[in-house]
Amino acid sequence: MALKTLVKISNVTNLSDARYCAGMGVDMLGFSMDADSANYVAPATFAEMRSWVAGVLIVGETTSTDVGIIEQLLDAYQPDLLQVDEGAMLPYLSTFGNRPDGLRLILRVDLSQLTLDQLETLFKTGSAGAEYILLESNGPLHLDTDLKAVLQRLAGRYPVLLGTGISANNVHELLTDLPVQGIALSGGNEEQPGNKEFGELMDVLEAIEVEE
Repeated sequence: MALKTLVKISNVTNLSDARYCAGMGVDMLGFSMDADSANYVAPATFAEMRSWVAGVLIVGETTSTDVGIIEQLLDAYQPDLLQVDEGAMLPYLSTFGNRPDGLRLILRVDLSQLTLDQLETLFKTGSAGAEYILLESNGPLHLDTDLKAVLQRLAGRYPVLLGTGISANNVHELLTDLPVQGIALSGGNEEQPGNKEFGELMDVLEAIEVEE
């Protein structure tokens, strides 16, 4: 399988999502490492799921700003990339890991909490060291003309992953209008182990599937 653009799946909580998405050719699977998160995946469960998928990068997701806790999480999960919400931490965190160029990082940004001016400032001053900048929204958000204009400008200069406002109906239009590096979608919970309706996730992935 091949997809039209780079795809990250956030908040993966179950093997059904992990195996389906890996089979569809997504690039990254993200797992919450925060014990207080509704999407938390314990290290043992994470290790089991990781053993069933191949060919994808594993992203450890955390909202913690405690460097000591983050270091413990990295030891427990050993992700390929680390996703954080605080840009000020990036220069220090980039020195972690065994890679010559440091730990690979994703900065998650909540668009619903920023004005357009704040968004531009954050990109200019707070994104150094991030391999990708993930734009999501914890609240209602409409990709209006002004926001699209700003995103178009920023995505042309920074490695943006768009993680909000995406549907099977508009994904091709968004990828045409915005020069983003890729998109991010979210996993969902199983009703019971092995029983999962993929819904919108499946619709979007099938919409951007291309023949090899």
